[in-house]
Amino acid sequence: MTGNRSKSQSHGLTGKPLLYFTSVFVSLGVFLFGYDQGVMSGIITGPYFKDYFNQPTRAEIGTMVAILEIGALIASLSVGRIGDLIGRRRTILYGSCIFFVGGALQTFANGMPMMILGRIIAGLGVGALSTIVPVYQSEISPPHNRGKLACIEFTGNVSGYAASVWVDYFCTYIPSDYSWRVPLLFQCFMGVLLGLGSLIICESPRWLLDNDHDEEGIVVIANLYGGGDIHNDKARQEYREIKMNVLLQRQEGERTYYEMFRKYYKRLFIAMSAQALAQLNGINVISYYAPLVFESAGWVGRRAILMTGINGITYLLSTIPPWYLVDKWGRRKILMSGAIAMIISLSAISYFIFIDIRATPVLTVVFVMIYNASFGASWGPIPWLYPPEILPLSIRAKGASLSTAANWFFNYIVGEMTPILQEWIKWRLYLVHAFFCAVSFVLVYFLYPETANVRLEDMDQLFGDATTAMPTPAQHAEVESLMSARSPVPSLDIRRGPGQFSADSAIPGLDINPPQAQDGKGPPEDQTPKREGMGGWISRMANRGRKDSKGANGEAGSYKRVGQDDD
Repeated sequence: MTGNRSKSQSHGLTGKPLLYFTSVFVSLGVFLFGYDQGVMSGIITGPYFKDYFNQPTRAEIGTMVAILEIGALIASLSVGRIGDLIGRRRTILYGSCIFFVGGALQTFANGMPMMILGRIIAGLGVGALSTIVPVYQSEISPPHNRGKLACIEFTGNVSGYAASVWVDYFCTYIPSDYSWRVPLLFQCFMGVLLGLGSLIICESPRWLLDNDHDEEGIVVIANLYGGGDIHNDKARQEYREIKMNVLLQRQEGERTYYEMFRKYYKRLFIAMSAQALAQLNGINVISYYAPLVFESAGWVGRRAILMTGINGITYLLSTIPPWYLVDKWGRRKILMSGAIAMIISLSAISYFIFIDIRATPVLTVVFVMIYNASFGASWGPIPWLYPPEILPLSIRAKGASLSTAANWFFNYIVGEMTPILQEWIKWRLYLVHAFFCAVSFVLVYFLYPETANVRLEDMDQLFGDATTAMPTPAQHAEVESLMSARSPVPSLDIRRGPGQFSADSAIPGLDINPPQAQDGKGPPEDQTPKREGMGGWISRMANRGRKDSKGANGEAGSYKRVGQDDD
């Protein structure tokens, strides 16, 4: 690492351009998730598909569609540990490769067993991507627009859904089995594109510092927050904040699932319930089976898929307002208002299908669009934003994997049961999901805290479940701002000026300064403090038992620990 600014830049992009480029690119991961959710909705009603698979029953269709969630559930439970071991970027790479294999098996399926196998394997890739991409997104985003970037990510998900529906629609004009093979093939190309992109995006700076790759960490932080300059005061202050949080959290001991549930049960409940309720609120009744919903309301054949495509466009447009509202209004207001709108629209869908009047087909389409728009602006993006931002770094990947597993479990239940329930209870199905929307409102009102504009390192203060003895400087700043009735945003924003609650002055003797530039061109800094007192003890204990970054031959690896080894 050198002090030369140009060598610290990543592919010519720094600051906001780098943030937005990375966010949009990793959104391909959730694009694949959305595409795979929507692509089956138009395929399963096609005549060539039905003939090829010998007119599958509703139960067989439900199993084929929902089996993807089983693979996703398995992957989401394991990818938390994998993401901690190999990093966020490589996890995205491997997830896209697995997804490609699953997509290829679906495309060239010669029967139901091969199709189901392809769905399971694709589910493994989707589960990995849907778990690690939100974690990665939260860890590279500054607090003042973390919500916006997460909502952009969800827009990528809905873009995938909308694209799949229109691909399905246009492929209905192909008079052969290619009418369902081409839509499945398209997802393979997107998987390849995401895999190639994962080779050029930066690694999460928080993961780098947690694994003692300090030199790479300060370069990435400088690219994201300091214009590519490793001597930028804001970048170096952000480095100190993250590094001190890493060292303090290492004092908690081994990061086991038992300890995670014992210490952070409230956060885990919020993270898992948000994802579970997002599915129980009924979105995949529409995403997976919209043509069947419209057929039950009077639309037939290709017209049902066309209505699904129009609905997909309104769904996509509804995800844009949260970009600008989620960090201004906050998470709670958006979730509660969305729950109310979904209760009204689901109840209306149920009522109009029940009375079955001449206007039922049109009114059903209208209220399905209102429901989709309400979900897309609220319970769509926020449950993917909440878990990684409220969980501490030490358990973030594991906790996010559990919350995503809750998503896939209830996703499977909804996907498996919807075709059967549509046949059994008909219009009453939508009242069931309206009830869960009411439950969502109550839980948010009483249990979910507001996390807008709060730094990731300051969530301990918000929840009051911190286990470390020493609060971070940013936590001091937050307490002061709350006590003085001012907005906590200035004290929590990484754009605050240097010198405000300097991290290195919080615990005397704690060495959390960024690594020195080797060419010595950087601004002069204080000499490394002696390892004395509480800070020296934390530094020694935090690194005891950590593997040395040198290889067997004594040479340092591509990254090395700087200033954190024992004396």
